[in-house]
Amino acid sequence: MNTILVTTSRGLDELLKQEILTLCPDAQIKLAPGMMQFEGSKEDAYRLCLWSRLANRVIWVLATGKANDADALYDTAMSVDWQLHMASSHTLSVQFIGTNFAIKNTQFGAVKIKDAIVDQFVEQGLARPSVERKLPDFPVYARLQRDNVIIGLDMAGASLHQRAYRQQTGDAPLKEHIACAMLMRSGWTENTEAPLTDIMCGSGTIAIEAAYIARNIAPGMKRQFWGFNKWLGHEAAIWDALVESALASQKPAATGIYAADSSRKMVSIAKANADFAGVFSDISFSVQDATKSSPPTAVPGFVVSNPPYGERLGELTSLIPLFNDWGKRFKEAWKGWHVTLLSSNRDLLRVLKLRASKDYAMNNGKLECRLVNYALNEENVVQFNEDAGDHEFANRLKKNLKRLKSWIKKTDTNCYRIYDADLPDYNVAIDRYDDWLVVQEYAPPKTVSEDKARKRLQEVLLYLPTVTGVSPKQIALKVRSQQKGTKQYEKFNQTGEMMTVHENGAQFLVNLTDYLDTGLFLDHRNTRQKVMQLAKGKDVLNLFSYTGSVSVFAAKGGAKSVTTVDMSKTYLDWAKKNVALNKLQGPHAFIQADCTTWLSDHKGKYDLIFIDPPSFSNSKRMQSTWDVQRDHIMMLTHAHKCLNEKGTIIFSNNKRGFKLDSAALETLGFEIENITKETIPEDFARKGNIHQCWVLTL
Repeated sequence: MNTILVTTSRGLDELLKQEILTLCPDAQIKLAPGMMQFEGSKEDAYRLCLWSRLANRVIWVLATGKANDADALYDTAMSVDWQLHMASSHTLSVQFIGTNFAIKNTQFGAVKIKDAIVDQFVEQGLARPSVERKLPDFPVYARLQRDNVIIGLDMAGASLHQRAYRQQTGDAPLKEHIACAMLMRSGWTENTEAPLTDIMCGSGTIAIEAAYIARNIAPGMKRQFWGFNKWLGHEAAIWDALVESALASQKPAATGIYAADSSRKMVSIAKANADFAGVFSDISFSVQDATKSSPPTAVPGFVVSNPPYGERLGELTSLIPLFNDWGKRFKEAWKGWHVTLLSSNRDLLRVLKLRASKDYAMNNGKLECRLVNYALNEENVVQFNEDAGDHEFANRLKKNLKRLKSWIKKTDTNCYRIYDADLPDYNVAIDRYDDWLVVQEYAPPKTVSEDKARKRLQEVLLYLPTVTGVSPKQIALKVRSQQKGTKQYEKFNQTGEMMTVHENGAQFLVNLTDYLDTGLFLDHRNTRQKVMQLAKGKDVLNLFSYTGSVSVFAAKGGAKSVTTVDMSKTYLDWAKKNVALNKLQGPHAFIQADCTTWLSDHKGKYDLIFIDPPSFSNSKRMQSTWDVQRDHIMMLTHAHKCLNEKGTIIFSNNKRGFKLDSAALETLGFEIENITKETIPEDFARKGNIHQCWVLTL
C-alpha cells in the first residue's frame, strides 16, 4: 500500500470523494481543498487514472517532508531512492505547486527538486537525466503545503481532463471533467435513460461525456501517454487487465443524447470530436438557435449547457437580450424539463427570470462559476410581462426620443445624446452614433448597492434594442467614473475599428469600443460652431486638442492658420486624419507637447485660442500635476502673452463647481462673456452643467 494523492478543480471535492469511494470502496480518504489522500494499491491508482471522470491528477506519493527552506526541500527530494523509479536515460519534468515564505517561486522549487534528482544519479557515477517538459518519461509532481512538501509520480502525465478525443474547440472550451460534474449535479447521471440535450453545445463536450457515461466507457480509454508508462515500478499486467475489463464493460446507449448550436461550424467540430471519441452514432446533432429551440422528445428530460459568460464588458450588450429571449423560450416550450447551466456571471442567469432549485460553486479553469439547476414546473414557466411600454426606463427613453425628434431632423448630425441619467436608478448616459449606441455607465452612488446597479444596467441593455431599433451587436458598453491623469485616454479594448460620422458639414472618425471617450465630445457641438464663426482670416491655436474637431471647424471657418497641440501622439495622429478626411487646405501645424508647460515658453502669436483642459491630470509625461481650478489663471496668463491685439480666447472646462477668477482676468485686461448657455446643445439641455464656457477678449 502506498499514499495516493488525487487532485481536482475547486468545487468538485465532494463529487470526487464519492467517485473514489465507488472505484476504491476501502479507501480511507483524508480531504483537503482541491485534493484528497488515501492509502491504496497500484491497482487503485491505475483504476483512478482509467475511470475517474472528475480528477485532474493521480499522484503516487514517493516522499513527504520538510520544505521550510531551500535546503530542506532539497533534502526531502534526496530522501527518495530515484533509481528504483527511473533510469538515468529517462527524461524527467517537475511540476511544482505552491509557495511559502522560503520558496517564493514555483520555478525555483521545481529546480531544487530537479537538482536533487540529478545529483543523486551523478553521485552514483551515472549519467545525468535530461529534462523534457512535454512528454517526459518520468513526470514528477510536488505540492507545497506551508512548510511541508509532497513529492510523487504524476501517474497521469498530463491532466486527466484531457481525454484525447478533442480535435478542435471553440473560443472558450469547457473542460471535460467539469462537463461530467455538471451532468452529475444536474441529476441526469442518476437517471441516464432520460433524454439529455445541450442546446449550446459548442465543441460537443457535454454530449460526448454524457455518451461516455451512458455507454460506460472509461474516460481514459483513448489516452496513449501515461506518466507511469516508463516507470520502473509499473506493473503492465495489472494495467492491461483493467483496460480489458473496461472494454468488456462497455454497453450500448439506452437514452437519447442531443446536441445543438446556432453555429454550423461548431456543430461540425462537435461531430468530428464525437466521431473521434467513438460516440458519433450515440448523439443526434442539429443546428438551431437556443432562443427558438424545441424539446427533441415528447418525454421531458434534462438540458445541460455551458452558455457564454459575458466575461468581456462589450459582450453583455448582446447576451442580455439573448438570455431574456432564452428564458422566455424555456417557459414556452420546455415545461417539465430540468435545466442545468454553468456561468461565471450569476447576474446574467437571472435575466432568464427562472427560479433556481439548486446552486453550486465550481471553477471552470480559473473562472469562478456557479452551476445552477432549474426545474421547469408550473410555477417556473409563468411568463412575466416585459412590454417596454410598462417599464419606466423604456418609457423615459421613448419620451426623450419623441421630444428630440423634430430637433434631430433639423440638426445636421448623426451623433447625439438620447438619455443622460434622467432617472436616478438608471445611472447611464446613452449616445447615438449613426446606427450605433454607446452606453456609459456612471459609477453608482454609495446609496445604491452594487447588485441593484447591475440589475438596472441589465434592464437598460434589455430594452434599448426594442426602443431604438439598434441591434444589440451595435451597442458599446463603457463604465465611467471620476477620471484622473490620462486615464480617460487609456485603452480598454484593441479593435482599432473606426467609423465616420458627420456634424454640421464636417466628418469625423470615432472609435466606439477602444477608449472611454469616442473621439468626439458631443456636448461641444455648439462650441465648435462658435469657433468656426470667429475663425475667418485668423491664426488659431487649439490647445488640449484631443482628436482635433475644433481645428477642423476653425479651418472650415476660413482660418488663416491652425496650430493643434496635444500631449498624446495617438490623438494627434487622429487629429491629422480628421483634417485629411475633410480635405482641408491651408497651414496646419500639429505639435505633441504638454500644453501646461509648452505655452509658457511659446513665442507664437494668435488671434484666436481655444482652451478646453482636463479638470485634473497627473500624467507621467507632465512635469507636475494639473488642476484647472488652481492653475487656470496661470494658463490664461501664458495664453494672454500669445494673443495678438484684440485677440480672443474661448475657455471651457467640465469641472463641477468650477469658479472663474474674473478679477484676475480683468487685471490682465480681458473682457469676459459667459457663453455657457448658448454652447449647451439641445440634447444636453436637461443637464446644463456638463461644461462651462467663456469668451475672453482683449
